[in-house]
Amino acid sequence: MSGQLAVALAVVAVLVVVIAVVLIRTRRVVSTPTERAVHFALQTASRAARSLRTGLSAESARDAVPHLRALTAADAVALYDAHGALLAREPDDDPFWDTQLVAAAADTATIADDDQRRVLVNDPCGTESPVRALVAAPLAGEDTSVGVLVVATTHRPGPGMLGAVGEVARYVSSQIELAELEASRARLDRAEVLALRAQISPHFIYNALNTIASFVRTDPDRARELILDFADFTRYSFRAAGEFTILADELRNIDRYLTLERARFGPALDVKLQVAPEVLNVVVPFLALQPLVENAVRHGLAGKGGGTITITAADEGADCVITIEDDGVGMDPELLRSGDIDALDAPSASGERSESDGAHVGLTNVDHRLRAAFGNDYGLVVDTGVGAGTRVGMRVPKFRAGIRA
Repeated sequence: MSGQLAVALAVVAVLVVVIAVVLIRTRRVVSTPTERAVHFALQTASRAARSLRTGLSAESARDAVPHLRALTAADAVALYDAHGALLAREPDDDPFWDTQLVAAAADTATIADDDQRRVLVNDPCGTESPVRALVAAPLAGEDTSVGVLVVATTHRPGPGMLGAVGEVARYVSSQIELAELEASRARLDRAEVLALRAQISPHFIYNALNTIASFVRTDPDRARELILDFADFTRYSFRAAGEFTILADELRNIDRYLTLERARFGPALDVKLQVAPEVLNVVVPFLALQPLVENAVRHGLAGKGGGTITITAADEGADCVITIEDDGVGMDPELLRSGDIDALDAPSASGERSESDGAHVGLTNVDHRLRAAFGNDYGLVVDTGVGAGTRVGMRVPKFRAGIRA
């Protein structure tokens, strides 16, 4: 029996050794030095990108220089802005950066920025200094210089290191350019929101105040409620928040708008609302729905003295589908095909649109903002015909990374 046990233990030991050898060999195959180097480079570049995607500033430069030093395998790295001012260096507060090296690095950065080329300076502080070379590469945006990357090394840089410095400089430039594009997009979004606010119909405001005034003596309680609705509507429309909000807030503001319009039209204006509860927290561009509803009232129903507006928000898989439909006068589809998406009224007999009927209320603005935020698959879809009413729809993803209210 003891002999069988010994054999069994020997077999188990052999199996353990075999498994260990296989695991070690497998690990060597999937984690070679080359693979580890690639993984390290990608991870380091990703960390640098997170800092630089906010633009080139003293703060972002301080966060980025340790990673840039690792990517270039340099002894020291410094970043300068387009005016030659030092933003950050690595290692900071180190004797390596003596007075001579600081001055030499600044001079080299100035030359690289002025000439817009890579500059190599050997023995920048003399032969007694441990620094054997400075390499400066300009950081260029689309049409202009945005800064300079300066690398210091204690050995003569070969073609490989010079090429690495150039590639890292191009990578930094691309991240800064992406940051500028993102900032430009944000500025455009803010400008478009301001344009929408400016396009909120003054005639609606005039009519709303007139309607409220008409109830002051006949129905003071109703007038008080309408004043509160009007105050909440204007407060929301001119708020100082971001470019996005949730669907529930947009619908709440539309309800205030329609309450004021129903007070004006009376029972002639009928509103139907069908909203799936699960889409109430979907993020949409700020003031994306109010222009559509205002168009339905002003262009669709005002001309015939009333009608029905149907607002629907449905859950369709990964998307929320929102439609605003009226049974008003409609419009000529050729106007849409011509690209005049805002021209929801035909010209008068004189060939001109009146200020009240032809005022633009932002359909193009909403269409552009939807496409900019979610892609070209998410623009407005308009279905209309003369005398057939108008149906305006939008498809919004229920979740999109980087977009939140």
